[in-house]
Amino acid sequence: MSAPRAVPLAGLPERVTVYEVGPRDGLQNEPVVLPVVVKAELVRRLVAAGLPAVEVTSFVRPGLVPQLADAAQLMAAVDQTAGVRHPVLVPNERGLQRALAAGAQEVAIFASATESFARRNLNRSVAGSLEMFAPVVAAAREGGLPVRGYLSMCFGDPWEGDVALGQVVDVAARLVELGCTELSLGDTIGVATPGQVVALLDALDAVGIGTERLAVHFHDTYGQALANTLAALQHGITTVDAAAGGLGGCPFAGSATGNLATEDLVWMLHGLGIDTGVDLDALVATSEWLAGHLGRPSPSRVVRALSRPDHPTVEPPPSTGSSETAAPAPDEPPAPTR
Repeated sequence: MSAPRAVPLAGLPERVTVYEVGPRDGLQNEPVVLPVVVKAELVRRLVAAGLPAVEVTSFVRPGLVPQLADAAQLMAAVDQTAGVRHPVLVPNERGLQRALAAGAQEVAIFASATESFARRNLNRSVAGSLEMFAPVVAAAREGGLPVRGYLSMCFGDPWEGDVALGQVVDVAARLVELGCTELSLGDTIGVATPGQVVALLDALDAVGIGTERLAVHFHDTYGQALANTLAALQHGITTVDAAAGGLGGCPFAGSATGNLATEDLVWMLHGLGIDTGVDLDALVATSEWLAGHLGRPSPSRVVRALSRPDHPTVEPPPSTGSSETAAPAPDEPPAPTR
């Protein structure tokens, strides 16, 4: 079986945008530095699998994230498919100029809800980082580019512990004021549970930041990413970040493990009858191919399940024109258990 049985739940969106972060957030923490040709092929395969948004790379200082030091070369090797978003991450005005020179048509910035992570990730306070981003967002918007704002540490911080709702809402509101067209709420170290997700979405809605401009970005440290995603969907979220094969982590937060695997997300969404436009078989084949280049198996449960040599394939019974099910012949083996 390469697809789940679709049983819809009331109150969920009919379609969800799967925002693929594997080529950027997935590869930035890998010990293996892949060649440009492999990264470009990864982007091509992800787009061919039907993903509508594929974050290609990051224009941070090469020495800070050597896995993405070839950002300009990669952009030159990527054919930006019409109708597909190909955003890139930029840290400052210089990064934006490099991204624009490389042909970027959408950019993302990354802020923190906590002071500790802002210092470690951006070498600035929260206020200082927002000041740094203000001209970046303004210049991008003046050039007609959409700007996604990532907000890290929305639910917990390894140095500060629990993060107050008001703290997250304040920074989120500031990013919206700067002009971010989309805001991705990050559970950077994967500690959130569904109640926390709903509480944050309620708090943002109370200040006028509705789900139409929000996305969620869950890491799966404690196995809560899919449960948190379902809670967000029930609240009206229609954009969910994920990384092919469940890759990822953050080089500046050691406790951050892999992202929600795109395959696991798509399996759940398709099982809920939600349209994604994603070809799950092609996506699994891409993650298997990528795992070969990285030299380790994919952490995704769906990739592992569908890649097993003994994985059962369940074929529908032939139509007999009757509502009754024929009994198997005495020498016929029972159908495999799902």
